[in-house]
Amino acid sequence: MGEEVKTQDMPWTHHHHFVLVHGISHGAWCWYKIQALLQKAGHKVSCLDLGGSGIDRSHADEIFTFDQYDKPLFDFISALPEDDKVILVGHSAGGLSVTRASYEFGNKIYLAIYIGATMLRSGFCSEKDFEDGVPDLSDFGDVYELGFGLGPDKPPTSAIIRKEFQQRILYQLSPLEDSTLGSLLLRPGPLMVLQSARFDGGDVIDKVDRTYIRTTCDHVIKPKQQDEMIKRWPPRKIFTLESDHCPFFSNPEQLVELLIKASASTCPNQ
Repeated sequence: MGEEVKTQDMPWTHHHHFVLVHGISHGAWCWYKIQALLQKAGHKVSCLDLGGSGIDRSHADEIFTFDQYDKPLFDFISALPEDDKVILVGHSAGGLSVTRASYEFGNKIYLAIYIGATMLRSGFCSEKDFEDGVPDLSDFGDVYELGFGLGPDKPPTSAIIRKEFQQRILYQLSPLEDSTLGSLLLRPGPLMVLQSARFDGGDVIDKVDRTYIRTTCDHVIKPKQQDEMIKRWPPRKIFTLESDHCPFFSNPEQLVELLIKASASTCPNQ
């Protein structure tokens, strides 16, 4: 198990480049508070829309491979100057993209930070992986609106939480203004692609330092699931944040505090 870290005052003198990766149905837009606060603290911030998300023109029902979904992130990292390294931050299902990028671009990543995120070393390879990493929202009833890009007789290719459930499931501790923003901007996410995510690059993944930020009031990736993933693949540091599934809305100031602390204690000056 990694080191459990409690919030405490410390000097923040390191300036870094944070790359923020959203979860399913969200987009670069969801980081607007975090981007502003990190930039105010002197950091560089890049927020990306993955395939079929945000203002990306593709649709989740037209995305059939994880390569398609992750292409904006991989293109971005590939284009970084040779001596540039980033702190890669993933929320929710964005943790899958962060892990895969750590395999492919480990030499470009100082630190991988998972926020209430799916953190599985090899993706979904076993029943246990699905148990720990896939949301179980059955307590709320029939919450998903599904898309069938391969035809009605095939498994669903996309999913989005119905509008009437979004505030209760995703944003129960968030300001009404932000849950309203989410209801306007959420898009169907590529369910089939995410649940078929598997990757294995060997021990190279262990060269990328990892931090996990637990979200204690999370209805999506529940605290028990987070703890199981942490136990199975221990990160070096673990933080705990009182938050719903979306701390970029419900607790942005403390989330930024933890992001900066994680980076300051791990990464060299830039």
